[in-house]
Amino acid sequence: MIRLQQFLDSWKAIREDAALAVEEFPDELDYRPTPEVESFRQIARHILNAGAGLTGMLLAREEVTGDEFRSRMKAHFVPLPDDAGAAQIAAALRQSVAERCAQLAAQPPEFFSEMMTRHFDLARLTRMEMLQFVKEHELTHRSQLFMYLRLKGVVPPTTRRRLAKQAGK
Repeated sequence: MIRLQQFLDSWKAIREDAALAVEEFPDELDYRPTPEVESFRQIARHILNAGAGLTGMLLAREEVTGDEFRSRMKAHFVPLPDDAGAAQIAAALRQSVAERCAQLAAQPPEFFSEMMTRHFDLARLTRMEMLQFVKEHELTHRSQLFMYLRLKGVVPPTTRRRLAKQAGK
């Protein structure tokens, strides 16, 4: 069984590292290592909007399936200008997860055990399992941000923490 507070704390820590990556990216946020991949900015915004959109739909008890899935999800996106800078995106990442975590923490236990259908594979799962999927999805994209940092010669925050801890032994 996943404990809600542990889940929320973990998600906030993952999101904080993504926000730090955005703040620490040394170049133009539209950098992409090859033309066919998303830019750093696009990945950061995807983290923001996927987390806000999917959890917004969950909180509204909307079905996360159907032809109009994407348009319904967009109703929960965080409004930012297309050219939002690093500070603005990082602040939105932090604020969005803080708001969603507070909203989720206020839900009764039954909310998390309710069954739902996931849009892309039509799997039946609980709302808590869907939240776990949202967090895992975010981890995947945070790793992309970290790879872009590495390509620019920047050590990601998680590695810096681990190295600092090892040095302090």
